[in-house]
Amino acid sequence: MKPFTDEDVEFYIQSKVERRNYLVSKAVEEVQTIIQELTAEISYKATRFQAISNSGIHNENFKDQPALLAKLSAMLRGKRPFHPSIQVLAPSQFLITVPLRGLSGYRECQLRHWRYYTVQGAKLLSSVRDPEELHQWLEVEQFSESLQQWHETDVNIEGDLVPAKVLIIFRELVEKSIISCNLSSKVTLLESFSSVVRVAVDTSEFQVEVELVPAVEIPTCWPKKARWPRCLKRWPSQEKVQGIKSLGFDLLARSNYHWQLCFSRAEHMLMEGLDEDGGCRMKCFRVMRQMKEDVWCAGNKPVITAYHLQTVLFWTCEKYPRTKDWRCFPEAFLRLVQKLHKCVSQHFLKHYFVKNTNLLKYANTSDLDLVASKISVFLENPVFCLD
Repeated sequence: MKPFTDEDVEFYIQSKVERRNYLVSKAVEEVQTIIQELTAEISYKATRFQAISNSGIHNENFKDQPALLAKLSAMLRGKRPFHPSIQVLAPSQFLITVPLRGLSGYRECQLRHWRYYTVQGAKLLSSVRDPEELHQWLEVEQFSESLQQWHETDVNIEGDLVPAKVLIIFRELVEKSIISCNLSSKVTLLESFSSVVRVAVDTSEFQVEVELVPAVEIPTCWPKKARWPRCLKRWPSQEKVQGIKSLGFDLLARSNYHWQLCFSRAEHMLMEGLDEDGGCRMKCFRVMRQMKEDVWCAGNKPVITAYHLQTVLFWTCEKYPRTKDWRCFPEAFLRLVQKLHKCVSQHFLKHYFVKNTNLLKYANTSDLDLVASKISVFLENPVFCLD
């Protein structure tokens, strides 16, 4: 261990951060190639699912949105690698969205009635619980255009598109396609106690666990649940806010009844050009992420992921919007780590766009307390592990 100096920070970035970025980028490329082949086969077997190469600008839902296509094309050319379907939660933990076909022209609607059915279609005496803030029901009638397959009972109950039923079909397709693509030596379908679909993918460096999530990409509107931006906030700029909100959102099949709101395009645009004013926000984020992966919360399935760190960064940027707040790396970095420590120790981190959602609500509290104690040790004596 050495004192916290500018020289040590630069050495840490060169020896740790850049090496990490190289390995993760390599893993992303390998996983993307394999999952592209797998999802292309799935799409061939079932037209409701698309290959991951059809995410973003290649999705049919974007074809009538020339302005949006231009923005997404610019994002693909940006400084930060952008894979519309891939989220790196940790070096060996990815989330990949698989776009659904045949649902376009989305519009929001009022909650129509209570639901009294199980995911198998049996009747219930009491109603299904309401969705949490980051989730919603999804009715096929909310789309002006929909394939007939979405009206069939294998995915539809009383007009609702049921995520659990979509995932059952998807899981079967994944299992069959691994075999038909001769990918059994590289891809293993993992057992799950829920309807979530996870696979283990062997890359040249290490094994990556991938959650495959069917997703409805909605570029045509911004959800009412996302009351953003908040009043009188100086970050991001109004111009950037409008650009972000024009990117829309996605709905992910990750639970039994309710679809999860996802803002991956908006979040990427927030990260893009973060330091156009010459600040050190991205540098702070990358060093914090490396410290998290090396010391505070290591492991293949960490309780704190890169997504949590990104959210902490957004809240800190909003609270400290001025350029001068991000000129001095040591001060800015410690401020960011202090925000992370507060969130982890309180077991509370608000979603950036849907603020009534606690991203740590279902996290293991003992794991969070252990991470908080390690961060506390660092804050008492800020040093980098340069071994």
